[in-house]
Amino acid sequence: MKSETVSFPGALGEELSARLELPGATPRAYAIFAHCFTCGKDSTAAVRVSRALAACGVAVLRFDFTGLGKSGGDFADTNFSSNVADLVAAAEFLRIHFEAPALLVGHSLGGAAVIAAAHAMPGVRAVATIGAPAEVAHVAHQLDGQQDEIAKTGEARVLLAGRRFRFKSQFLEDLAAHDQASRIAELKRPLLVLHAPRDEVVGVDNAARIFTAAKHPKSFVSLDAADHLLLRAEDAQYAAEVIAAWAARYLPAAAPIEDIGTGVLVEESSAGKFVQRVRVGRHEIVADEPIAFGGVDAGLSPYQLLAAALGSCKSMTLRIYATRQDWKLDKIAVRVRHEKVDAPDGKRDVFRAEVALIGDLSAEQRVRLLEVADRCPVHRTLSGSATVETYLVDPRS
Repeated sequence: MKSETVSFPGALGEELSARLELPGATPRAYAIFAHCFTCGKDSTAAVRVSRALAACGVAVLRFDFTGLGKSGGDFADTNFSSNVADLVAAAEFLRIHFEAPALLVGHSLGGAAVIAAAHAMPGVRAVATIGAPAEVAHVAHQLDGQQDEIAKTGEARVLLAGRRFRFKSQFLEDLAAHDQASRIAELKRPLLVLHAPRDEVVGVDNAARIFTAAKHPKSFVSLDAADHLLLRAEDAQYAAEVIAAWAARYLPAAAPIEDIGTGVLVEESSAGKFVQRVRVGRHEIVADEPIAFGGVDAGLSPYQLLAAALGSCKSMTLRIYATRQDWKLDKIAVRVRHEKVDAPDGKRDVFRAEVALIGDLSAEQRVRLLEVADRCPVHRTLSGSATVETYLVDPRS
């Protein structure tokens, strides 16, 4: 497994700090973890659950909401609605750069947020909550009895978990505007509710209300002696393993064709209409069509991939030849342009390769290298009469 630092613009335009937990192999799916109220992506539950899910083959993006942790912005300007919008922004980041999330996991108020955000994410296949409140207004009980002061003066500083946060009246007004029960009833995705019976922050009665409001398929799992923040490693590990096992039936199926030997495996991705994941061994790239052709421009187009193969092959061939001749060729750059031109029998594909040779070379050496470039294997394949054979295979084999 590995963990990468990433960032993306949030709902209020501020840069949000995030970590992407990746499994050792190609992820089966991508997920987003939403942390608890005033916590952050580096909270015990966020880290342990995300990494445990990654160990089960699911890549997980965890991030700090606007104004929290290492993310930009002022917490006082945020509210539940902005948290939901940050989640949507996180999903868009994954869709563009990796793959649209298929699973949402939320802890405490983050659980309420993923239920609300799922409606704006058509690619999400399943939602799991941990210690989530049935109503978002529940969080107001944590404001140390200062709701009246906030409503009266417009803002107040509240001590939460040893830190002071500034709350504005707009925060309370936003909480009152959400009908979470209707959202739960209209989720239209499988829902897993995890809750500790002895949760002293968000009572287990909230889990009962969520479960009752939700439509099937729905599941409930008791976290037994766990505390609200899942501070014990075994509780976080158990929650993650349960979520991974439960979500397995709803996540995209594993690739129907195994990549054998040096073969190239191409499979559709849920990130867009034409987006493809291209895998060769431990290497992976993304292919797509430009926006003008109905794609989302998430990667190279098929012809760009072909041009890249031609250009890289020419460069490698030149490097091999120059090294053998002990010529002073410092650097090679190849630009390949593809276009379709008119021909007597219709359109014809033309690849134009522009080769730049940097080094102390004579005119004769440059001419010879240009001749060598045209002898690269991919050039000869494109110029010859290659045969392409296509077969149907049993996806279960």
